Amino acid sequence: MKTINVVVAGPRGRMGREAVSLVHNTEHFQLVAVIDRMNDGKSLSSVDGFTGIDVPIYTDAERCFQEVKPDVLIDLTTPEVGKKHAELALHYGVRPVVGTTGFTKEDLARLTELAEGKGIGAVIAPNFAVGAILMMKFAQMAAKYFTDVEIIELHHDQKLDAPSGTAVKTAELISMVRPSKKQGHPEEKETLQGARGATYDGIPIHSVRLPGLIAHQEVIFGGNGQALTIRHDSFNRASFMSGVKLSVETVMKLNTLVYGLENIIE
Repeated sequence: MKTINVVVAGPRGRMGREAVSLVHNTEHFQLVAVIDRMNDGKSLSSVDGFTGIDVPIYTDAERCFQEVKPDVLIDLTTPEVGKKHAELALHYGVRPVVGTTGFTKEDLARLTELAEGKGIGAVIAPNFAVGAILMMKFAQMAAKYFTDVEIIELHHDQKLDAPSGTAVKTAELISMVRPSKKQGHPEEKETLQGARGATYDGIPIHSVRLPGLIAHQEVIFGGNGQALTIRHDSFNRASFMSGVKLSVETVMKLNTLVYGLENIIE
């Protein structure tokens, strides 16, 4: 199998460290550089926790792409940084695999146009955990039979966006097979604003942020005399790496942008 040269953005972050480990320990991946907001010009091996990983650190992503010319960028940083890096990567012919959320429809349309103009692939996924993707697919299946549904997503208290990209993506998938409707009593009134959560096409979405959590989601369906709960839990960040690996391998074969891991798993 051809070696894939990879750059990782945000190597000192919790997700970034897992991504560095994944690339470093995958036989047909080659870590060629990292992008960090500090330590420019140093070797990653000089940073705590990266002994023996001797690749250059760049603070300037553009210079990194110009000098290193990698095949793929893995970016698991923040929404704003992820958007900037994805666009810059495509401009330089580097295939981005982005795991941050917060991309708008306009963002995705712009990046799709750029990817297709360059004739290369891009993968943007709200969630790289294969179990989470199956949870979303199962929820879409259930929505054909249960039209009343609410989503509860639970994440660590350092997450920047709410609701999560996974919750929004789940609601999007459900709305494809579920008729639009307002749930609950027609005269329902919130005595505390926000008590019923946010809504997507009439589907309430509730966000929980607590220390100790990683990434969790429940999709609860209600019907006459029964309820169905579909839940996924990520207990550590290594749970996302199987999806990242699949995305890096798949993005090399694409010539457009794919949004959502569910579109590339069999």
